[in-house]
Amino acid sequence: MTTTPVDLFASAMHFHPGGDVRAGERRMAGDDFDAWQMAAFHVETDADVHADHWEIHPEGEEAVCCLTGGLRLYFRPITPDGTEEVVQLTPGTAVIVPRGRWHRLELDAPSDLMSVTLRRGSRLEKRTVTP
Repeated sequence: MTTTPVDLFASAMHFHPGGDVRAGERRMAGDDFDAWQMAAFHVETDADVHADHWEIHPEGEEAVCCLTGGLRLYFRPITPDGTEEVVQLTPGTAVIVPRGRWHRLELDAPSDLMSVTLRRGSRLEKRTVTP
């Protein structure tokens, strides 16, 4: 193995069962992939973080880390009459999204983010807004 820098804004690190770590292509989902993925993202607008969609990772928790900028992470209500929970992230903070919990992001400023999760089974669902 060669030790060379990995650009986390262009690729990802995959942590495989058994302890292997490999740099590779980012994967947003896939039922055939058992590795945890760590990647960084430079995001400028809400569209860059699919703010109009809910996301879920049924196979593992997700660490969402704010490196620069700022964002709000919203959790979908668990009950039909519930309200969204929101967590504010500032530079140097992170939140753990529980396994199987629908969530979405909105930016407060252009930001650099990092996420670590098991993407197997991950899904997006269009957010519906009721007046």
